[in-house]
Amino acid sequence: MVQKFGGTSVADTERMRAVADHVARTQRHGARPVVVVSAMGKETDDLLRAAREVSASPPGREMDMLITAGERKAMALLCMALNEMGVGADSFTGSQAGFVTDSTHTDAKILDVRPDRIRAAIDAGRVPVVGGAQGVSHDNDVTFLGRGGSDTTAVALAHALGAQVCELYTDVSGVFTSDPRLVPDARKMERISFDELLEMTANGCPKPAMRSVEFARTHGVDLHVRSAFTWELGTLVTTTGDSTEEQDMEQAIVSAVTHDIDEAKVTILGVPDRPGIAASLFRALADAAVNVDMIVQNTSADGYTDISFTVPHGELERAAPVCERMATEVGARRVSTDDGIARVSVVGAGMRSHPGVAATVFETMAANDINIEMISTSAIRISCVVRESQVEASVQALHDAFSLADGPTLVD
Repeated sequence: MVQKFGGTSVADTERMRAVADHVARTQRHGARPVVVVSAMGKETDDLLRAAREVSASPPGREMDMLITAGERKAMALLCMALNEMGVGADSFTGSQAGFVTDSTHTDAKILDVRPDRIRAAIDAGRVPVVGGAQGVSHDNDVTFLGRGGSDTTAVALAHALGAQVCELYTDVSGVFTSDPRLVPDARKMERISFDELLEMTANGCPKPAMRSVEFARTHGVDLHVRSAFTWELGTLVTTTGDSTEEQDMEQAIVSAVTHDIDEAKVTILGVPDRPGIAASLFRALADAAVNVDMIVQNTSADGYTDISFTVPHGELERAAPVCERMATEVGARRVSTDDGIARVSVVGAGMRSHPGVAATVFETMAANDINIEMISTSAIRISCVVRESQVEASVQALHDAFSLADGPTLVD
């Protein structure tokens, strides 16, 4: 099995020894563990801060070399701790583990995994410890996979090795029906499907990294999200969520309520309603590397319409001037921005065949005097944009409306 430990799990030497003890016990029980580690604690943040202090625009190649040093430090220390316990362990950088990536510095994509050295270490009865979130490009440069990249490293390695499961250890005990910090009675889910977890991670659930869930779903790698502090069983993530006959006959309507406060809204008012305007606008945003999420276009009136969309907070400064320029070019009236919004989403595979979910969502919001500014849906998700100040009330009200604290509401 592949076991990935996040930064909080190996934050200091005491935590490092606890992780080493767990890995050693895993091996003693007959498993053949392969370990992936993140940088210790907030070390990545410290390295990024140091980079900003010495350079206003550090080269991407050097940033990757700097950031990946954190994982190399962690993997070496964990190997030392394992060897101290009598468990033979060898550390491997991403390149040594066979991770080949493209040349996009600070956010590289995995092209291939050639884990020959990892297999050799396993066959020799040793525990391979791999530095997460890193690889090597075809130009032989060190590359960084981006934030959350250690999750992706673990899943890709599990697929390449044919592992039975990929365990993602973090500071929470699994995937919850909502954020326990906002909803005290949020319930840990025993199982969830990849489709549901993908929607959750895309709509505010911070762990695991969405990219790793996409990779796991594509390649059929079962995940187990669990705590490195309690070692209790966590949440299993599989293709179906639950393979039992009972669950095949009854499917949860709503599995979770998520929220995301990292949202801002842009509205272009008085846009001429003619073909090609939206295409030009969103192509310009794409060229400026702006990630657009929810999009709403009003019905045309007198040949003009309004277009609203959301972007991450950090990309609003890039999006606004692009929209101002495009508004002038197409003859729109004006552009407005709003960084005081947030998104609240209900997620559940059972929504596909249950028509009452949307009505319950909107009735719940109305009953709590919460105005919905934008709506977006998929087959298993309904998202609403609300004021950021009303996020906590929205999440709690929806969690209560679907009785998620008591277990999943089922439909025959």
